[in-house]
Amino acid sequence: MATFEYLRNGDAAKRPQAPVLQLPATARHTLIGPATVASVAMMATDVVMILLAFGLALALRVAVVAKIGTTVGAGATHYWPATIDFFFLGWFMLAYVLVARRYGLYATVPTGSGTHELRLVIQGCLNAGLLLCGALYMFHAESISRILVMFLVGTATATLCVRRAVWRYSRHRQYEQGIELRNVVVLGTNQLSYALSRQIRDHRRLGYRFVGFVSAPGSPVSAEIAPDQILAGVDKIRQVARQHFVDELVIAEFYPTESAIRLVQDARELDIDVRAISGYYGELTTNAPVEYLGIFPVAPLHRREPRVIGLFCKRLVDIVLSFLALIVTAPLLLAVAIAVKLESQGPILYVSDRIGKRGRVFPCFKFRTMVNDAEKMKKDLTALNERDGILFKVSNDPRVTHLGKFLRKYSLDELPQFLNVLRGEMSIVGPRPPIASEVEKYELEHFRRLEVLPGLTGLWQVQARHDPSFAKYIALDTAYVENWSFWLDLRILVQTANVVVRGTGA
Repeated sequence: MATFEYLRNGDAAKRPQAPVLQLPATARHTLIGPATVASVAMMATDVVMILLAFGLALALRVAVVAKIGTTVGAGATHYWPATIDFFFLGWFMLAYVLVARRYGLYATVPTGSGTHELRLVIQGCLNAGLLLCGALYMFHAESISRILVMFLVGTATATLCVRRAVWRYSRHRQYEQGIELRNVVVLGTNQLSYALSRQIRDHRRLGYRFVGFVSAPGSPVSAEIAPDQILAGVDKIRQVARQHFVDELVIAEFYPTESAIRLVQDARELDIDVRAISGYYGELTTNAPVEYLGIFPVAPLHRREPRVIGLFCKRLVDIVLSFLALIVTAPLLLAVAIAVKLESQGPILYVSDRIGKRGRVFPCFKFRTMVNDAEKMKKDLTALNERDGILFKVSNDPRVTHLGKFLRKYSLDELPQFLNVLRGEMSIVGPRPPIASEVEKYELEHFRRLEVLPGLTGLWQVQARHDPSFAKYIALDTAYVENWSFWLDLRILVQTANVVVRGTGA
């Protein structure tokens, strides 16, 4: 049995004794993760910082010109920027973002120390400044104040360094609370493998969670490595990746080159990163940069290519729509809450622990549509179950209240889940979040649906909501995960609106 920790975002520090959910050891990492969205957010924040730096540069220029009482350049007497100034400002921002991306400053994988990161920021600003000067020379932009350019490069360097330092501090706080750590498996069982595992476990600020070792054929096992830390042989890497939500495999013991190439091919299909101790595969990492996992130099053999723009748009839509939905439906939410309270005894909201992405447990909010002791009555209704497999559905369920039937018909009971979306525990579109008892019965292929954030609606809800087949349920969720795109989400949203209007949600 694999252990999935209770890692609700933002609550890790508040729940030091969080409950542990025991589930079958069959799951893998998420396709749509906040780290990908964070890389786009970093780019956007850098653009904002450069705009702030431009304002500071203008203020400094005005102060300098006023103090020295002389005209600097043809356009120095004009304190406020003209259209052409904004054109070159845009060029500077684009140049910095491209250079910073080339330096790996927007990578989702932590690769260096804070000092190294700040050095790259300074270097990126200087390079962007040189590109700006080159553009001014090529376009013969004599009217652009050179002192303004100097101030812009200086203030941009300062603001970007401050932003990067604050962001790094915030990220370290998250890592220390166990939030958004990358699950790492080490290939090898020698002394170096053990030392690498200790580095990961003892320095949580690196952003990693050590999962265990994978052994190579015929490899000796170091005396420091406990037998229960060895997950399986390397031939079982597919099962291990799904069992433990693996994000990255680090090769810490020499593995034959031909076998390493096959391993990279498997990792590409599993969508996990692969790095190796620097020097093991010189022929495969000739042009690869040297990165550091703690004190150990490593070279990337495979790096995932997330659909950054699409994922960023998905999260942006989730935030905007859920926020607007909660505001627009506030009177309706209040009315439903009062009606639920008046109709029957019990709480207004039904809060149940659901399994989200990567096996994370989170509280899912719904309006209560059943009598207060519905869970106790469920055992007596098992023989009436109309769904196959592990799903449970009974027509004319005696536990459902009169108001509950109406709320379910028009999906009004699920309105509070927009709060889950706003909190980042769910998405508007995605597989429905299962309960623990369902996940405990999952087979290996069923865990494909846990690769993404659960959603309010999805393919199954709009195409086969009343189909009793568990196989169809899994097939549609798997199809969504494998064929996800931002446009697919929009199509599902349109179809969902049609389902809700027709009142076929019950």
